[in-house]
Amino acid sequence: MQSLQNLLRNSYVKIPTSSINSKNIATVMVTATLPAFARQGDKIKVNVSSIGDAKSINGGELLLTQLKAVDGKVYALAQGNIVSNANSATTGYIYEGASVENEINFSLKDEESITLSLLQNDAKTAATIEKKINQTFNQKIAYATDTRTILVNKPKDSSIVGFIAKVEGIELESDIQKKIIIDIAREIIVAGSDIPIKPITVTQKDFTIKIKQSKLNETDFKDATKNVGVDIGDDVSVGNKPVEINLNNALVNSLAEPTVSDLMRAMKIMKIDINQIIKTLEMLKDLNAIDAKLEIIR
Repeated sequence: MQSLQNLLRNSYVKIPTSSINSKNIATVMVTATLPAFARQGDKIKVNVSSIGDAKSINGGELLLTQLKAVDGKVYALAQGNIVSNANSATTGYIYEGASVENEINFSLKDEESITLSLLQNDAKTAATIEKKINQTFNQKIAYATDTRTILVNKPKDSSIVGFIAKVEGIELESDIQKKIIIDIAREIIVAGSDIPIKPITVTQKDFTIKIKQSKLNETDFKDATKNVGVDIGDDVSVGNKPVEINLNNALVNSLAEPTVSDLMRAMKIMKIDINQIIKTLEMLKDLNAIDAKLEIIR
């Protein structure tokens, strides 16, 4: 209440604190990330989180707020209409909600080298990048200093911006990161279709499921008399009962190496609850049965 009273006082409006209704007022924390090379007047997104007992900040109006860095200087001013996040009414954002007031003093023009940092340690990728850069410029200017860092010296006849643009344009052949993303709140699972899974048997309270690569050849695998089960596509069959029956026990039989995609589709056919599918994936990761990063959004 005191903060609002001070704000009104600065606008030459005098009103006692006791007469201010607090039901529609929330105390919030406002944060933002200042992008590289941000210039005065640029608009940036701000995140807003309630730090009081407010039930919702959706549609609220953020009053003019100074955004300071750890050095105590004000780098942006934020205000605007708040949009709450889909699964939390007490957190939200304002798109282009802050205006940059101060710039970070940094210039590229005098730089003679750049340092590339990989998201993950990977000696093979670091070595490939080093080789590709040196081939592109036809001189030894790139050096992989470790499995994650590549130092690249600027050729003398290039501008730093042109040099960076040319490095960015180098094409690399790289596998898509193997990752399984699980959004628990929305009950959504996103996974690459080619993530292999080791032969394993999963037993929970309501079901047992075994997954393995078939020993049948391609001809016999397509023979319904030799490979009894529900065809779920991609040369994968499940169990030995019609789809409409809720399978309690099933064998996931695949012609090629079984994948996480095969398992999830089979479990959906078995009408297994999404929460049990998520728990199963978590257990498989703990057992190292799947070689992929598990990212869980709660």
